[in-house]
Amino acid sequence: ALAEATAERLRAEAVDTPEALLAAGVNGVVIAAATDAHPDLLTAAVDAGLPVFCEKPLARTADEAKRVRDYVVAAEATVQIGYPRRFDPAFTAARTAVAAGELGWLHTVRSTTLDPAPPPREYVAVSGGIFRDCSVHDFDAIRWVTGQEVREVYATGSNRGAEFFGRYGDVDTAAVVLTLTDGTLAVVSNSRYNGRGYDVRLELHGSADSIAVGLDDRLPLRSVEPGTTFPAGPPHVLFMDRLAVAFRAELGAFTDVVAARAAPPCTVEDALEASWIAEACALSLELRRPVAMTEIRAAAR
Repeated sequence: ALAEATAERLRAEAVDTPEALLAAGVNGVVIAAATDAHPDLLTAAVDAGLPVFCEKPLARTADEAKRVRDYVVAAEATVQIGYPRRFDPAFTAARTAVAAGELGWLHTVRSTTLDPAPPPREYVAVSGGIFRDCSVHDFDAIRWVTGQEVREVYATGSNRGAEFFGRYGDVDTAAVVLTLTDGTLAVVSNSRYNGRGYDVRLELHGSADSIAVGLDDRLPLRSVEPGTTFPAGPPHVLFMDRLAVAFRAELGAFTDVVAARAAPPCTVEDALEASWIAEACALSLELRRPVAMTEIRAAAR
């Protein structure tokens, strides 16, 4: 019903199977299905010779993501991955400032993704866990903004909310310390229970300056400093609201990819790297120790 309503609004045609879609003479494919469906849908679109936009992640596990990446590379296919923060104006400005040397050398990065309410139990059961489902946005943003890779991770987590998180081997709140290749420390904070609203922020502290993404009038954080009225507006509640501009921009970029005017701005290599980091975090949480990225990659060979 949703597909039919959307098709009517866009003056398009709704189909009820992936095969029918691929045979309909489309110029490109957007995959926004559940994570477990990504590999099969993506490879089918690649086999059809179509440019593909696929929401993150490539697959539930890094091993499966690597297989998909290898398939895409072997086919010389055109695939863009959906990491919308790369298209948010403030994240873009932060990346530009870092690249221009405005901050000096970085010493600390803080990345935050706090959901106002947990996803349904059914979603958690197949999500792959908070690191693979949520934290990957932070991992990709940190890599993209700083231009650095992750050398080592140390992750921890807890459950203070619904019991089903623990049942599926997941946590509802997580914290990660990433050591980047140049020695910069990046701290990632995630939770499914941020009652005040949807909080996406990035702070970058350098030897010459410090900047922040997300400190706007709708920041879901209330100051108790006397006389302070910031933030002044209603908090962001949904990610679609907070990142609306970015979602439109990334699909606009995909139209350029389909028209062969540009290369994919976020590649399967980027997606795989975020999956490797998530895998390292899951292992770190399990073993309660730091995990080097070389350890994760060696285990996958």
